[in-house]
Amino acid sequence: MAKILIVDDEPRIRELIREHLQYAGFQCEEAGDGAAALTQLAEGGFDLVILDLMMPFMDGMTCLKEMRDRRINVPVIILTARGEEYDKLAGLEGGADDYVVKPFSPRELVARVRAVLNRTMPRPENTSSVMTFGELSIDTASHSVRVSGEEISLTPKEFDLLVFLASNKGLALSREKILQKVWNYDYFGEDRTVDTHVKMLRGHLGSCRSYIATVWGIGYKFDPDPRRG
Repeated sequence: MAKILIVDDEPRIRELIREHLQYAGFQCEEAGDGAAALTQLAEGGFDLVILDLMMPFMDGMTCLKEMRDRRINVPVIILTARGEEYDKLAGLEGGADDYVVKPFSPRELVARVRAVLNRTMPRPENTSSVMTFGELSIDTASHSVRVSGEEISLTPKEFDLLVFLASNKGLALSREKILQKVWNYDYFGEDRTVDTHVKMLRGHLGSCRSYIATVWGIGYKFDPDPRRG
C-alpha cells in the first residue's frame, strides 16, 4: 500500500484529499505547511507527496526546493490555485512530477496519483530491469542509476526522462513527444521544461553527459556511442 503525505494549510482540503485517497486504498498522513512536511519526510517511508504551493511559514515551492536539495527524491504532485502557466512550469522545473489546479476534481487527483505511482514505484518482479550503456547503468526495478560504478541521485522525473530516452536509443525524439510520454499529458508551448530537465540530467550524468545529444530543430536523442554512426 502506497503511503502519501498531503501538505496543505487548509484542513478541509486535506480532509477531502485524504478521504478520497483512503477510499482508493492509499495510506495517508498530513502536514499543515512545508516545514512540518520536511520533518515528516526526513523520517522516510513516503511514496508520494501532494504539495500545495500557497502556504504560510514555508510555501510549497520552498519546500520542494528543500526536498531536492536534501536529496529527498519522493515524487511530488503540486496543487495550485493560480492558473498562470508560469506557476505550473516553475513547479515542474523545480522537480515536481505533475500538477493539479484548484478547484480540482478529487477523482482526477486520484487518477494522477495512480499514474505517478505507476511510473515511479519499483517493480521487483521485472527480471530484465538493468540497461547498461558503457559506464552508465540504469536499474528500472530499484530506480537507481550508476555512472562508472557510483550511484547518482536523480529526482523521479529525471529518472523517468532518462529511462524514456534510453529506451528509445538512437531515435530523435521531439520535445512534444517527450512531454507527452514522460509527463503523461500534452503541455503545448512550454518546451523549456524539457530543455531544463535535460540540462539538469546531463549535469548529474557527469562523464556520460554526452550520451544525451541535441538534435537541432527537433529535440534530443540518446546516443551513447555517436561515433558508430
